[in-house]
Amino acid sequence: MYLIVGGSGFIGTSLCSYLSDNNKDFIILDKLKSNSFPEKTITCDIRDRDKLFGIKQNPDLLVSLAAEHRDDVKPRSLYDEVNIGGAENLCEFSERKKINKIIFTSSVAVYGFAEPGTNENGKINPFNDYGRTKYAAELIYRKWQMKDPANRTLVIIRPTVVFGEKNRGNVYNLLKQISINRFLMIGDGSNKKSMAYVENVASFINYCSRLDTGIHLYNYIDKPDYDMNHLVRLVRKKLGMKDTVGARIPYSLGLLGGYICDLVSFLIRKPLSISSIRIKKFCKNTVFEAGIEETGFIPPVNLSDALEQTINYEFIEDNEGEVFYTE
Repeated sequence: MYLIVGGSGFIGTSLCSYLSDNNKDFIILDKLKSNSFPEKTITCDIRDRDKLFGIKQNPDLLVSLAAEHRDDVKPRSLYDEVNIGGAENLCEFSERKKINKIIFTSSVAVYGFAEPGTNENGKINPFNDYGRTKYAAELIYRKWQMKDPANRTLVIIRPTVVFGEKNRGNVYNLLKQISINRFLMIGDGSNKKSMAYVENVASFINYCSRLDTGIHLYNYIDKPDYDMNHLVRLVRKKLGMKDTVGARIPYSLGLLGGYICDLVSFLIRKPLSISSIRIKKFCKNTVFEAGIEETGFIPPVNLSDALEQTINYEFIEDNEGEVFYTE
């Protein structure tokens, strides 16, 4: 039996759908009830030790997806309480339940503004609390595995930005701005972006359930890496729009606008959709490499088709229902 911690979220719902379609037994542990699988949900905050340790089910494998991840989390102490404290609680829970296999979804945020082509051996240099606490959680899970290395399996997966149908994160926001002709390119658009399709990430998580004892570390990226000019033109083409990028402004001017938004946000005590950190992230090369090929895993959906499926679902077809808000 799989225990999917954070299974009511974006990646978790996709993973549970995959498991359900393949007749695999699972339960969800989340502070929110799953809209897709309410009958399989145990509502529990991973910070609540008493409730967590009181769970009666005895899973064989724990998949840890729960995290505080947005740029604007308040109070900031939640990063440590959930991402670090939660990892400590889940490790203790696994010891009590004699679970010998954990799959932990970390993030490429542990590398910070990494050099293009950074792989699993890249320097750990997070620039925000999310990346810092995700790496701290990795170390906690490693400590759990090393207590019984002959019998325990730990898989750490560091996905790049994950997109797909029903997601309301940065990729969706980009697609939406393009679809309504409000997109403005900042900089020359030559910077490349690694991305990951949610269905592929879910499939890889399940694939990792077969790995043997030891510690396994993988970045997750769907190739190829598109530069922003190519990505925007590709999206516009799939939307039936002109094959152009459109208007653009220099990076320095865009960053200045981001700092102004930071000041306004501080004065009105309310986060804005534009900030200096988001401008920096948008204009940086975020290109990663991964050792996934050595596992034999083949993503079920190629990146171009994944973008087309997402665009069709969100902007061409008439779909309603649950959506997930992420960065």
